[in-house]
Amino acid sequence: MAEAESRDSYTSILKYTGLFGGVQGLGILMGIVRNKLVAVILGPDGMGLISLFNSTIKLVSDSTQLGLPMSAVKSVSEAEAAGQHEATAHTVAVIRTWTLLTSLAGMVLCILLSPLLNKWTFSWGNHTLHFVMLSPVVLLTGITAGETAVLKGARQLRHLAAISLYGVAAALLSSAPLYWLWGQKAIVPSLVLMALMQAVITVAYSYRLFPLRAADIKTTARESMPMVRLGTAFMAAGILGSGAEFLIRSFLNNAGDLQAVGLYNAGYMMTMTYAGLVFQAMETDYFPRLSAEKSLGTEFNNTVNRQIEVTLLLIAPLLAVFITALPVLLPALYSGRFTPAADMMRLTIPAMLLRAITLPIEYIPLARGDSKSYLLLETIYDVMIALLVPAGFRWLGLTGTGAALATAAVVNTVVVTVYARYKYGFTLSADVAKAMAAELPLGVMAAVITMTATGWTYWLPATAVCAVITVLSLKVLHSKTHLWNKMTQRLRTKINYRKGKK
Repeated sequence: MAEAESRDSYTSILKYTGLFGGVQGLGILMGIVRNKLVAVILGPDGMGLISLFNSTIKLVSDSTQLGLPMSAVKSVSEAEAAGQHEATAHTVAVIRTWTLLTSLAGMVLCILLSPLLNKWTFSWGNHTLHFVMLSPVVLLTGITAGETAVLKGARQLRHLAAISLYGVAAALLSSAPLYWLWGQKAIVPSLVLMALMQAVITVAYSYRLFPLRAADIKTTARESMPMVRLGTAFMAAGILGSGAEFLIRSFLNNAGDLQAVGLYNAGYMMTMTYAGLVFQAMETDYFPRLSAEKSLGTEFNNTVNRQIEVTLLLIAPLLAVFITALPVLLPALYSGRFTPAADMMRLTIPAMLLRAITLPIEYIPLARGDSKSYLLLETIYDVMIALLVPAGFRWLGLTGTGAALATAAVVNTVVVTVYARYKYGFTLSADVAKAMAAELPLGVMAAVITMTATGWTYWLPATAVCAVITVLSLKVLHSKTHLWNKMTQRLRTKINYRKGKK
């Protein structure tokens, strides 16, 4: 019985990771076209400018949302798990009220701080008007985040997958023509238009499932205090994270140039995008599932360990193929001018492997409503990267930023696992330890080979490492899930059905 439940749990994780991975894959294909067009039309300078605007606006948005996009998921998922449909509808109304208020406040704050944002972000030109024009992005992003939180908490996973896909398609169709016609002048209008389209798509899905209803202001203020208190910690962590990225990009812009910002952002985002094929399922499926667990203990630990194991086994082959194919992918997806970012990306790959281990653990304080622990762990990591990335850039240029991200990931893994053991009694399972012992050395080996070898001494051993990681991962996943049997059974059913029709 326990073995069957374990298999079903692994199968469920793999199923929803596959769902979002597939959607992300389609999104990436459309994103590839968009990034290619943007990179060719705007070049590293234009990509750097987009990065600076996005990081600054994200900092303002995270500073005013009160962490509701995360705390709201927990509130809705708890109501849904209890089967309290009226309570869920009421919680949704409360979330929407707070989201609208905080989003409006963020937009106003962006307008008021636009001269300071210009001064902090840029060392050249006057971009105050640009930040005023970008203020609606803060409003639209906040509304989108609130409605997305509602859908995540209610575990509307297929709707979230559709929203993700349509959002990427909308970004492609709206931004590429504008960049083609007006170049860098289209950056600000394009960012506003993309935020608007994403908000419209998300609201359309959410309001259809949870129709708009009024919420009494006094009741909202009284009942939402626990959510807001927890959200305040999320907000503080978001400010620290956005602030760290803001400081890094501002440093690169001043210590290097706009091109350095563009190359760093391209390398970082490209690595995170492909890792996002797997990580996307964390927030949409795993976090609401973990939040529904009522107490710590064996089942809670099993939930976390299974997520770590599946995530690591899925992401390792993906990253190995990615790092091997970089000489082809980077010029194809961006342009030849972005090849200086290759070594930085190779050094970031081990960090993504470690992220597969730490991210499920970092969701524990979120699921338990432990705002202090969550804020502490986020602060340690954000301070590390804010110090290490500039130091790495001064030491080895762009490649040094990749080494800094890898170093921060190693330290963060130790900190997170030790703290989780002390605070929540969480320990890594033997299966996770085996997966780590097999996948991590192979991932490091792939990074070393691709950074030091050339010609056939590059392609032959790197391809061999990819094959070993892939076979190893598939073998373990096959042994722990019913998914393969279900797929073959479904295929046989379809074949027999067609034969019967004939």
